[in-house]
Amino acid sequence: MAHRELLTRHRSVMPKWLALYYEQPIEFASASGRRVTDREGRTYLDFFAGILTNAIGYDVAEISDAVRSQIDTGVLHSSTLYLIQSQVELAEKIAELSGIPDAKVFFTNSGTEANETALMLATQRRRSEQVLALRNSYHGRAFATVGITGIRGWSASALSPVKVSWVHGGYRYRSPFRDLSDADYVRACVADLREIIETTTAGDVACMIVEPIQGVGGFATPPDGLFGELKKVLDEYGILLVSDEVQTGWGRTGEHFWGIQAHGVVPDAITFAKGLGNGLAIGGVVARPDLMDCLGANSISTFGGNPLATAGALASLNYLLEHDLQANAADLGARLLDGLRAVARAHPVVGDVRGKGLMIALELVGPDGAPHPAAAAALLEETRERGLLVGKGGLYGNVIRLAPPMTLTRAEADEALEILTQSIEAVAKEVQQR
Repeated sequence: MAHRELLTRHRSVMPKWLALYYEQPIEFASASGRRVTDREGRTYLDFFAGILTNAIGYDVAEISDAVRSQIDTGVLHSSTLYLIQSQVELAEKIAELSGIPDAKVFFTNSGTEANETALMLATQRRRSEQVLALRNSYHGRAFATVGITGIRGWSASALSPVKVSWVHGGYRYRSPFRDLSDADYVRACVADLREIIETTTAGDVACMIVEPIQGVGGFATPPDGLFGELKKVLDEYGILLVSDEVQTGWGRTGEHFWGIQAHGVVPDAITFAKGLGNGLAIGGVVARPDLMDCLGANSISTFGGNPLATAGALASLNYLLEHDLQANAADLGARLLDGLRAVARAHPVVGDVRGKGLMIALELVGPDGAPHPAAAAALLEETRERGLLVGKGGLYGNVIRLAPPMTLTRAEADEALEILTQSIEAVAKEVQQR
């Protein structure tokens, strides 16, 4: 009854466009490690981590202690008008990890704000409101970031302060180039980019923004090297490259610390958020100094990079590096991908298994290969009934997303794989009966 009563109250005071999972939504009452317990006492293995945000897991002593120590000082907030030691230390570490020479960092409260900041910097630096974005992309819910979001279901308005041209490349599974080899796919996308610049823009474009793996778009994963080749075209026109690493950052893809590194290129700016704070609200931009310093007016972020968030984020980042969670993501991600691909071969309802590290997607399809959002919704419910929480997304709402905390153990990976196998079998049977 606790959940049902809370849902009634939620619906009476919260907007109806605020998405909730499950036919009977749940509330987390407590959590530890990779498991959460709901208000009615049921415990689940969490394979979505608050939308990839609880990257280290729950109730991590090193992070909790850092937050408590800051609380004990009495200083929860000061604003960016004053020096903040943990903010400076965190910025120094991120600047070094970015690979961008002499990088500078600006902190925000979220990935949306980070991308808004990157757009402001790029348009100011290039004196142009033109932006290139990928189809099937998601970059946030504010005015400019909605404008560069290439998924109709998450783009609430056609109004925008920037002029956008849409480029192929991120979502290969349903691309017109899908049957090409990796090399030919990249060449086709490069040709598309050049044509888009020459036919739909005035040439003086501010930037191109890309997700190395498209998050809300269903963990759509392009061939390695794609963005490196696109960057060569961008450089011909002086167009900046912004890598949106809100979901791919901090080693989640396993093979690299930043998703863009799979493409052999250093972007002009990287935006980040989610996993850095392990649940604390923090995001930001790390960029070339000439780009970061290009604003001609004063600016601040009242809450961005506040003492509490940066103390916790610094502890989270140190924990991630000291425990080599990137290597753990590579190891267990490969184990999950192998297991899920074996299941998919036996059950055609899973049309595609893709991703890297602990960022994995299952695209659900009908017998004719068309998107099957009902199957994805059913799989979401089946896994919950068996004690596993997963995510959902994709252009058509037919993709299941798996992104557990990066502290996942092998036993937990195997447990999740067993639940997913059982759940897929149940959904496949249901689809066949229809």
